[in-house]
Parts: sequence; C-alpha cells; structure tokens
Amino acid sequence: MIVLAGNTSIGYDDDGSGLPIALIHGFPHDRSLWAPQLGGLAAPCRAIALDVPGFGESSAPAATSMDRFADDVAAALGALGVGSAVIAGLSMGGYIALALWRRHPELVRALILAHTRAGPDDERTRASRMAMIAVVRERGPGAIADRLVAGMTGRTTRKKNPDLVEAVHRMMSRAPTAGIIGALTAMRDRIDSTPTLATIKVPTLVIVGDEDVFTPVSEAQALHRGITGSRLEVIEGAGHVSNLERPAAFNHVVSEFLTSLTSQ
Repeated sequence: MIVLAGNTSIGYDDDGSGLPIALIHGFPHDRSLWAPQLGGLAAPCRAIALDVPGFGESSAPAATSMDRFADDVAAALGALGVGSAVIAGLSMGGYIALALWRRHPELVRALILAHTRAGPDDERTRASRMAMIAVVRERGPGAIADRLVAGMTGRTTRKKNPDLVEAVHRMMSRAPTAGIIGALTAMRDRIDSTPTLATIKVPTLVIVGDEDVFTPVSEAQALHRGITGSRLEVIEGAGHVSNLERPAAFNHVVSEFLTSLTSQ
C-alpha cells in the first residue's frame, strides 16, 4: 500500500489493531525486513512497517538527511491517522527514530532502538560511505549487498540458516541506486545523537544481537546508559538483524515491552 507524505509516496504494510507501532528498517533494506513482526507480535498492536524514502515502494527524497527522513515518517503516520506511536528503528531506522524524538516528540509514545548507535560516523566510516557510493554508481546495488551480507547476519545464522542469508542478500540487492546514495549521504552527515539520549523521557527498549559486528553490544550498552530507565535486551545467536535471525526471541521481548506500555 502507498500513503502520501507531502510530495513523498511511502510504501507501507498495516496489520492488526491496538497500540500503533511504526517499524522503520535499516540500510539497505525495505519494509519486508519486518515480515516476522507483522502479525507475529503477541501484544495487541497495530504494526505499521514503512519503506524509508528511496527504498521499497517509497519515492526517493528530494533531500538526503535524517531530519528529512524523520519528517516524512511523521507525515506518513499522520496521513494514516496515527497521532502517537511506539517508534521502532533498526540500524539506520534507529537514527531516524532519534531524529523523530528531536523533531516530533509528541508523536513518540515509546522507543525501540535495535542494532543502532547514537554517535556520528568517524572519519574511517565516512570514507567507507563515500567508497560505497562510488561502488553502487559503478557496479550497482548487488555489489553493495555483496559487501554487506557477511556482517549483516551473525555467525550462527551463517552456519545454520544459509537460506536466510541469501534472502537478506536478495532484499539488499533490490535497493534502488538512488536510495542507497541518499541513505549513505544521510548517514554520513548525521549529527551526534549522544546528547539527545539524556532528553528521552519515554519508555525505551534497546535490542542488540550478541554477534552483531556492525553495532556491537558495547554500542547498545552506551544507549542503555544514556537513556534513563531504558531496558536492554541482548539476543543470543543473532547478528545485525535479530528480528529475522531469531524472530521468536525478538517478538517476545518486543511484545513484553508493548504489554508493559498498555498496562501502565
């Protein structure tokens, strides 16, 4: 399905009823990342999986920044009649979730920050982003998928579930070149969200896989320390996409968190 957010079309799936939870994927994914969560969460909720501008069925953004992505997500939720939601962001989606808190705090009922970090890119990572822009321009999205797939899943998944590794590779390979370039630029130039952590006053769940090499457990621990009252869950045997690698464990901790919100 498609919803218009200003001049940007946003692809989305909408499942269930109850407390709204907006699911924001990482890089270079699309909303199919959240397939195990649509209908899979035990807590009564309205799960809305969104394509970040430039990915899936969403149109490419006119400007490339986390703030713009956040504004488009806010506009899409508004168009869907959602005035307040649990914002769940994975990896790049976590960067967008933090930007949403800064720019649209009234929209954020609670936060789920999965496989993400608060700090900005260091010089080495910025250089890597630039190199990937050159690669995708020259060789296409498949080359980006080749470059990222080994780190996207954990060693346990790569050993025991090669079909999932291949499925993640296919998802990344179909990302549009323009979307990849826009997202890489936005990630490269994003601000340091570390000072934002102390301002977060809504319930927050931090999730990480113990085999995540892109955003390791130490990054999740830093988020947990920085956000007063937050909850940290480490999912064993999972890499950077624990919601796909260990969906039952991921859905369990998210459902518990959602239930705690509705019981307050």
